[in-house]
Amino acid sequence: MIGATSETLICALADIPDDEGLRVDLNGFPPLAVWRVGEQAYVTDDTCTHGQASLTADGMQNEFVIECGLHQGEFDIRDGSVRSPPCSKPLRVYATRVVDDQVYAVLQEEQG
Repeated sequence: MIGATSETLICALADIPDDEGLRVDLNGFPPLAVWRVGEQAYVTDDTCTHGQASLTADGMQNEFVIECGLHQGEFDIRDGSVRSPPCSKPLRVYATRVVDDQVYAVLQEEQG
């Protein structure tokens, strides 16, 4: 935990390959994807909202855009917005920050 907000340590910034996502599995959460653009990190769900494909395993990153390898739909990793069909539902994103080269995100456990 950092300050007054509840943040979870996800990984080291150096662990995230350039132009590729890093899949992170934490108990109580869906598979997460961590993306790097320069010295900034972004955390999203790893599963495409359209075809249930892993974005880190099958996707291609181009700066702030991740393309799903299954049907080539695209998302913006900054806000989860859909950039191209066939995807129509936004990708879940998590508030993320880098502190001392460590990536932290605000996560909420899934209900139900």
